[in-house]
Amino acid sequence: MKRLHTANLVLRDVTLDDAALVEKYAGDYDVAKTTSTIPHPYPKGAAEEFLAFSMDGHAKRNFFIQAITLKETAELIGLINITIQKHHKRGELGYWIGKPFWGKGFGTEAAQAMVVFGFKELQLNRIFAQAFTINPGSYRVMEKVGLNYEGTLKQHINRDGTFYDVCIYGVTQKEYEEK
Repeated sequence: MKRLHTANLVLRDVTLDDAALVEKYAGDYDVAKTTSTIPHPYPKGAAEEFLAFSMDGHAKRNFFIQAITLKETAELIGLINITIQKHHKRGELGYWIGKPFWGKGFGTEAAQAMVVFGFKELQLNRIFAQAFTINPGSYRVMEKVGLNYEGTLKQHINRDGTFYDVCIYGVTQKEYEEK
């Protein structure tokens, strides 16, 4: 995938060299607790496995994951992806930002770039995302990048024995272009 440039960020392909920072930032309890897939505690070596799996998804063109890096320093600060369902021409957006970088608008900036990529480059008809209802920072990102609230799935995710409600946001290419 080509690099995506924003005002403050560069989104680039992940590499196995990213594993240490992925493990560090994703391993933070505050980052992991509001995701359905990041384990806590984060197992040693799991980042390498995840990144290798992700790079395979790139090759199959059904999972596009990018390292979110600061333009000034090239430091990795998070990950963002679109998981493609080709038959339906839709993609699910997912992202996380390392805690030291919260509150700076980086999630919104990265998500906006991926939404544009999804519609223009991947020719998706629809992009959607999900967030725990206890994670307003995540669904505010969705709102800021043009996704519309579509509903809440009650007790949809079981995370460590606790069931969480999940809100769904989405937008079609036509709706996005009309905004």
